[in-house]
Amino acid sequence: MLSVAFPLRVARPGHGVHTSVMQPAHASEPLPTTDAARAVVRHLVATLAYRAAKVLREVPPEFASATVGPATRRPVQIVAHMGDLMAWAITLARGESVWKAGGGDDWNVEIDRFFDGLSALDRELAGDAPFTGSIEKLIQGPLADALTHVGQLAMLRGMTGAAIRPESYARAEIVAGRVGREQAPPGREFDGDASTRRS
Repeated sequence: MLSVAFPLRVARPGHGVHTSVMQPAHASEPLPTTDAARAVVRHLVATLAYRAAKVLREVPPEFASATVGPATRRPVQIVAHMGDLMAWAITLARGESVWKAGGGDDWNVEIDRFFDGLSALDRELAGDAPFTGSIEKLIQGPLADALTHVGQLAMLRGMTGAAIRPESYARAEIVAGRVGREQAPPGREFDGDASTRRS
């Protein structure tokens, strides 16, 4: 493979502009599918479950069909898409890639479908059989996408007057394998914005 180095000009305080050489990114070797790697992805799946359960709890009845504009999915459509993402993730874990759009407009049905998909994905990752899927594709595709949609749902809740309380997620009780709707209660919620500078 042809490798070309590109000069990179970097300003260094007190030293003017420094020119160094930046090597281009190459296609890396696949991430290992060891037990340790699978354990990390299982924790990511559990983290997704914890955050999704929080944003999907105790929503007002009208929230599922709330709309903020014609180009924005309604919350129930976002949850349905998250269910589709988990179905796709299961195929990626099996070394395939099958996308199928599904779902409907029943809020509780779509929530159950999403969490059922998370549980099935966790079983694939926890199994004893050799893992034939792609860790990279799971992370950069369905898992990262679903986390983005959890953030969208949280924002939509705030916009519709049903905001969730912030919390210190690093202190949350998140356990690999706990991937259902029932999660540990928040350990450290707070009011306000953690990024607001205090005087």
